[in-house]
Amino acid sequence: MTEVNVDGLRVRYRVDGTGDPVVLLHGIARTHADWAAQHDLLSDRFQVYSVDLAGFGGSDPLPGRYTLQALADFVERFLDVVGVTRPAHLVGNSLGGAIAMRVSVRSPGRVRTLALVNSAGFGKEVTVALRLLAVRGLAALLLRPSRAGARQMERSLYVDQTYVTDERVEYGYRIATRPHGMRVMTDLARSLGTLRGVRQAWRDELLTGVAAAEVPTLVVWGDRDLILPAAHLEAARTLLPHARIHLFRNTGHMPQVERAEELSELLVDFWRE
Repeated sequence: MTEVNVDGLRVRYRVDGTGDPVVLLHGIARTHADWAAQHDLLSDRFQVYSVDLAGFGGSDPLPGRYTLQALADFVERFLDVVGVTRPAHLVGNSLGGAIAMRVSVRSPGRVRTLALVNSAGFGKEVTVALRLLAVRGLAALLLRPSRAGARQMERSLYVDQTYVTDERVEYGYRIATRPHGMRVMTDLARSLGTLRGVRQAWRDELLTGVAAAEVPTLVVWGDRDLILPAAHLEAARTLLPHARIHLFRNTGHMPQVERAEELSELLVDFWRE
């Protein structure tokens, strides 16, 4: 682990290996730690970066309002600071997938390929816990840190509950206690969605841009995702006809953990093509 200053913000990230750059982006309320297995599996052939997005994990929060564009801008500035000047393979899980798409639309010269892992942006359906954060007055209650809440969060991510370790629960609890966490989560929830679900306007605009650009794209999903349903994969097939599609069986919201080796093999095959 190392830290870097990005526009005055202390930003935590990990980098391993040499070769073509790979940039791994985590989801909402998560950290770079979700990509640990992919670092181990990919860094013998690629230079692999994962970063705590601004306001998450060990990275300082943005000073202004949280939007998808603000986080995409942050990712681009991070790449500038760490010296990633060549087009990179962007891999994003959940919110990280939507951020990766936004970077690819705004700055296509930065992006060699897109890999979207259970990505936000393909439908309005999302777990009720995130929809409720958009309701004023509920966030303080729902985001109150507790180890029981951290364990429930981890349980919602995996089909195989052996991944819900005490270490992961304790790490999630520690991250949730950061003082700016509530502001970051509620700001994002209200920017991207409502009680009814994920807003359609930003989804339509973003996916229209991705489809027009035709950046080589891989979309994968876990068939038992409780956060963003696997039905969104069919939307991806329709909206991004140029994309390669894969469904993992008996898998939840984070195939990069539950199907680590299979996902890394898919990625390498995709990048070779």
